[in-house]
Amino acid sequence: MQKVTFKNRNWDTAANLHLPDNFDKTQNYPAIVCVHPGGSVKEQTAGLYASSLANKGFIALAYDASFQGESGGEPRYLEDPTTRVEDIRYAVDYLTTLNFVDKSRIGLLGICAGGGYAANAALKERRIKAVATVSGVNIGRAFREVNFLETLEAVSSQRTAEANGAESIITNWTPKSAEEAKQAGLSDMDMLEAIDYYRTPRGEYFTSNNKLLLSSMANLIVFDAFHLAEVLLTQPLLIIVGDKVGSFGGKNG
Repeated sequence: MQKVTFKNRNWDTAANLHLPDNFDKTQNYPAIVCVHPGGSVKEQTAGLYASSLANKGFIALAYDASFQGESGGEPRYLEDPTTRVEDIRYAVDYLTTLNFVDKSRIGLLGICAGGGYAANAALKERRIKAVATVSGVNIGRAFREVNFLETLEAVSSQRTAEANGAESIITNWTPKSAEEAKQAGLSDMDMLEAIDYYRTPRGEYFTSNNKLLLSSMANLIVFDAFHLAEVLLTQPLLIIVGDKVGSFGGKNG
């Protein structure tokens, strides 16, 4: 694995480039961009998949989303779907500069919200030849399931407050522990298993600090990862799901 950076507008994106065993820089390899979930970083799920894909002979790139982890961009902890999709396109840009990458064989693998972002990127990015999602989530649809109008009102009020000198509000992606989740009345499998991975030594990483800029929520609520997919998503698509049905996304099917 090599730590690399690539330019993303006027800031740097931090990434880990995973290389196959017996890597030969004179050869051409297929490459896969691994897109992490919301609030995650390249050392967690995306990095695990990237390492496994490299063991299968792929060049695999896992990176930190803009405004998060070790990547640049302001304001910090912003989760902006438009930028998350553009992050993917900049990652593809970077791969095309590597002589050992076969530019005609670049694909995406996205996990959770990263799956929705990956599918959305493929709608307009024809250099992406195939897409796979693992427990892919349309994050906009998910955020529209609970009190979304109240959330938009809160975000709008906060923008007014910030325009008049107030500090930004940073919230959390998940409760800090399973106990805290239960105290808040959150007992669904999806939330508890996320906490079990991201908030415990099993999967926690110091740059994945569970922080989300409150104003992000308006961007998330109006986003639809699959808008026009029936017209524009013509690349091969692999959808991987688990064998247990959680409550996430349950209200709308």
